[in-house]
Amino acid sequence: MAFIPDLHILLAYTAAALVLIFTPGPDMTFFLGQTLVAGRARGFAAMLGVSAGLVVHSLAAAFGLSALLAASATAFGLLKIAGVAYLVWLAVQTLHHGSALSLNGEGVAAQPLSRVFLLGVGINLLNPKIILFFLTFLPQFISVSDPRAAGKLMFLGLFFIALGIPACALLILLAERFTAAIRRSPRAMRGLDYLFASLMGAFAVRLLLARAD
Repeated sequence: MAFIPDLHILLAYTAAALVLIFTPGPDMTFFLGQTLVAGRARGFAAMLGVSAGLVVHSLAAAFGLSALLAASATAFGLLKIAGVAYLVWLAVQTLHHGSALSLNGEGVAAQPLSRVFLLGVGINLLNPKIILFFLTFLPQFISVSDPRAAGKLMFLGLFFIALGIPACALLILLAERFTAAIRRSPRAMRGLDYLFASLMGAFAVRLLLARAD
């Protein structure tokens, strides 16, 4: 299908997306915290809210970035180069400060699942890591001369959600074991930090070499 990127691009994107999904941040902290304190139903409600927020990011990327491309290929190219700087910054910040998974039980008072869902939407929409990912990382996998850019951007955004839902569902089902393992083994968490930083750095180099495409 025309809106699906080439296989090598899709594989590279999948690797980066999975690392991002499994790197702790506000979204993971929220749905795992809900799971541990209030049960799996609340955890799944939180996770589905986060996923709904990602749909909004996908729509914004597909229509906003494709409009930018239509208006100015140069501006779109500059955004791709800005993405390189973002990847380098993200790698450096991860090595300096590490990932954070702080499950302190805040904000988990009794409340309906619908409210937990809406909280998940809000947390995701305001998550800077996801905002920057969709604004500066998705365009790295689209050529400025591609007439099907909008469709491919939408596909990549929805594909990210398709990868995230089963991965996050597994984390919810294994929440107690997962968080206990992290707390017992800080080295494992640090290993994930190095993996994340290395992958982001590798993509930055790749994009610098291919920015004229």
